[in-house]
Amino acid sequence: MNKYGIWLLAPLLISACDNPTSATPAVVPEQRQQHSAELQNMIRQVKNNLVFVEGGDFLMGDFGKEYGPEKLRYDTNHDSKPLHKVTLSSYSISKYKTTNQEYQSYLKLNGLQLKKSDNFLIQESWDDLNKLPDTPAHIDWYDAEKYCAWLGKVSGLPFALPTEAQWEYAARSRGQFIIVGTNSGVLEMDGIQRGINISGSWDREEFARKMGLKSGIATALPVDNYPPNPLGIYDMAGNGYDWINDWYDPDYYKYSTAVDPWAQKNPCIRAVREFMILKRSIQK
Repeated sequence: MNKYGIWLLAPLLISACDNPTSATPAVVPEQRQQHSAELQNMIRQVKNNLVFVEGGDFLMGDFGKEYGPEKLRYDTNHDSKPLHKVTLSSYSISKYKTTNQEYQSYLKLNGLQLKKSDNFLIQESWDDLNKLPDTPAHIDWYDAEKYCAWLGKVSGLPFALPTEAQWEYAARSRGQFIIVGTNSGVLEMDGIQRGINISGSWDREEFARKMGLKSGIATALPVDNYPPNPLGIYDMAGNGYDWINDWYDPDYYKYSTAVDPWAQKNPCIRAVREFMILKRSIQK
């Protein structure tokens, strides 16, 4: 299924030594020492939040008609078909979406500023979405890619956005035939507005009021607010979107490779899906 993703780390390189070098501007010794300590704390936190995902084979795409209990398609879009076998190598992925705290630490360490909203009418709500440290960060695909590249440079580890296949495999708990990546494999709601294992509109509005935010129903909740899926990964079915590494091609499933597929950037493929982040680490 065409989902959208987070950053991940090749498991064989997890034991690589940290590299404290970063692209920070010139600073005085006291500032340099403070930045170094903040950087090392950030790297340590990111590493501690990684979940190892053992590789294997799975059927990628809309499996509803063949393997769903109702034998009906789950997705009306043709780009989630055909169902096809994929083999993935093992990897590690963050248990949480990248938080405002993590992303804004990256901005601070590099002397960068948080981007403003393109629409001045919603600037106040946009500011609120980026205010709470433990809620998902809101950035575009290009900034997400830059963040991952920087994280890889300063840690000495190959961080990157996950591929679509890696995200779907992790969301489905290593490719099982489950519809959504929650703890139970389904969306559990108390009525139509309050969520049990995923946030409902009432939950988001209540949280916004409690925190004094103007973002209302668009408000994201803390990244550990609901239980993780069986692999220990949170928010694989809600609380915002995640970016994936692949560039969008509606016919990609027809010719993608069977082993560790990745739709790389191609100048002939310009139809990049608007907010194709999946799902995972970074919210649009």
